[in-house]
Amino acid sequence: MPAATALGMPPILVGVGSPADLERALDTITRERIDVLYPHLALWPHRQQIVDFAIKHRLPVVTAAREWTQIGGLISYGPDLRDTFRRSAMYVVKILKGAKPADLPVEQPTKFELVINLKTAKALGLTIPPSVLGQATQVIE
Repeated sequence: MPAATALGMPPILVGVGSPADLERALDTITRERIDVLYPHLALWPHRQQIVDFAIKHRLPVVTAAREWTQIGGLISYGPDLRDTFRRSAMYVVKILKGAKPADLPVEQPTKFELVINLKTAKALGLTIPPSVLGQATQVIE
């Protein structure tokens, strides 16, 4: 958030604690004329509703998970969750073989992915530079 504020784009945080809050949040987004959505991953169960809302209101959705981009979000950049789950499974195996969890090193994700939905970009009237497309893990057309 400090980076957005430094660029003159202070974020507007809209809290969602229940499904009823989601409807109010979407109303707030419309009323406040928000330019981009960055939904918290806790809203995962409601991702299709949020993406449908964003498309209807011509708002780009930017997230850390590719699954949002695959259903119509504009762009995602974050850890490759499949790789993270595979690495987690290796920890489970070590623990089942007797390793103490406290003795295992903490790991950070090492593999990241950039997914861009060109169909959504076109619908929003956005052009993604070739230099960005060239860095994408996946481009959805």
